Amino acid sequence: MAVRHVRPFGLILRAAFHDKTSIRIKKNTRFTSVKSYSTSTGGEGAQTAAGQTVVSERRGPVVIVEINRPEVRNAVNQETAGRLLEELQAFDRDPELKVAVLHGKGGNFCAGYDLKMLANEKAPLKLEQDVRKDPGPMGPSRLQLSKPLIAAVSGFAVAGGLELALLADLRVVEESAIMGVFCRRFGVPLIDGGTVRLPRLIGLSRALDLILTGRPVGAQEALAYGLANRVVPNGQALQASLQLAEEISSFPQRCLRADRSSAMHSSFDASSFTQALQHEFDHGVPVIQEEAIRGATKFVGGEGRGGKFSSD
Repeated sequence: MAVRHVRPFGLILRAAFHDKTSIRIKKNTRFTSVKSYSTSTGGEGAQTAAGQTVVSERRGPVVIVEINRPEVRNAVNQETAGRLLEELQAFDRDPELKVAVLHGKGGNFCAGYDLKMLANEKAPLKLEQDVRKDPGPMGPSRLQLSKPLIAAVSGFAVAGGLELALLADLRVVEESAIMGVFCRRFGVPLIDGGTVRLPRLIGLSRALDLILTGRPVGAQEALAYGLANRVVPNGQALQASLQLAEEISSFPQRCLRADRSSAMHSSFDASSFTQALQHEFDHGVPVIQEEAIRGATKFVGGEGRGGKFSSD
C-alpha cells in the first residue's frame, strides 16, 4: 500500500456522545503493560510521549493501536485522525507485523468526532473529495488494509467510533459496550463508510434500523446481528483481542491474506459471481506452490491434526 502524507484538513463531526439515558459504562481494568511501540518514534522499546492522542504497542507480530483521549471518551480530533491513519498505514507496510488491534484507552472505544472542535470551526470544512485518496474524515476509514485488523470494543463505539469499528475485520465487544449511530440526533451523515460497511456486515434491514433510529445497541444484540464477533466480560476486550490476533498470526500468512482478500473482493468489488470466482482462483493458485504443498507435507507427517498449527 502506498503511504500518503496526511494533508491539513478540517474534519467533519462525529457525535461525541453525552447520553441522557440511564446506561452507564464501568471503567475497565487495564492489563499487564507491554513495551511501548510507536511506528513513528523508533519501534519496540521506544517510550511513548506524554500527550500523544494515539499510542501503539508491539507484541511480536501484533501491534496495538490505541486512541488516547479518555477525557473525551476517545472522541477524535484532527490530530487523532491523522495519527490513526499513520499508524495503520505503518502497520500495513511493516513485513514483521501480521495483525493489528484497535482499542480505546480508559474504558471507551471511541465516541465519534469531537463536537467541541467542530463547534469552534470558523473556516469552511476542507475534506478530501476523492474517496480513493486518504485521509477520510475520521482518518483511516478509507483504507483497504492487506492484513487483519481487530477492534477491541469497550464502552461506547458510536457515530464515527462505530465507523472505525466497522473498518476492522473482527470486533471483540465487552458485555457493557454500546454501539450505535448516535450522530443521527445531530443531523450528521455517515461519511466514513458506515452506510457502506454496515449493510454488508449485518444486512440492509438491520442496518437501516440502526441508521434511521440512532438507537443504542448492546453487546448481545450486536452479537446476534453479527456486528460483534465475540462478547467478553468487562475489562477483557483487549486481552481477548490479543489472544485472537496471536492465533491468526500463527497461520500461514500468504494463504490467509489471499482468502481474506477474496472475501473482501467478493463482498465489495466483484461485478459478478463469475468474476469473484475468477479472482479467488487467480489469487489462490500461487499459494499452492508457496504454502499449500509444505502444509500438505506437514499434514502427512501428522502435524496439525490435534488443532495445533504453526506458520513455520
